[in-house]
Amino acid sequence: MFKFTSSEIRDLIIAFVVISLCFGIANTGRDMSALISILPMIMVGVGAGFILHELGHKFVSMKYGYWAEFKLWPQGLLFALVTSFFGFVFAAPGAVYTYANYMTDEINGKISIAGPIVNIVLALIFLIIATMVYPTAFTSETSVLIFIVCSLGYSINSFLAAFNLLPIGNLDGSKVLRWNAGIWIVTIAVAGIMTVASMTIGVESIVRMIIGI
Repeated sequence: MFKFTSSEIRDLIIAFVVISLCFGIANTGRDMSALISILPMIMVGVGAGFILHELGHKFVSMKYGYWAEFKLWPQGLLFALVTSFFGFVFAAPGAVYTYANYMTDEINGKISIAGPIVNIVLALIFLIIATMVYPTAFTSETSVLIFIVCSLGYSINSFLAAFNLLPIGNLDGSKVLRWNAGIWIVTIAVAGIMTVASMTIGVESIVRMIIGI
């Protein structure tokens, strides 16, 4: 059964708000008017990506019978805020801690990969929706808004997947690599390609390639 403590809910909300702000700053710099206008749209992608990423870890942990709880990392939040002013978000506001007397590398790897997989799936869902609304985006303000939200959702979730799969420190990638190098290579390659595509050719160009225009 999925259970949350009051402190866990508090930490998730704080991390969600601050990370959303960080991505907003990274995308707009110090332009406050642009930040205010784009922040609600960014919060959709971050809300889905960050919250469901952590819940992915929590769900798999509890599936194996462990107690798991998200805990805030204040230093990580501060570092994310600082890096956002340089156009990059070091997105490590906290983590789901799994409490177990003993855990195999396989179980730890499966728990760890759950979050990035959630982000990859969400990014693809956002891309599919963006592709569906794009043909009407030239004539409908609603379609334009949905397209922008989905474009941001794709970019943010692709980045979150690739970033968390880096095999450094306590990030998910280190634990996945320790469990299965082949699975790590495939997942970070997919997430990396998706992220690079969003940063270079852009989501609109990806969509146009998909629909052939």
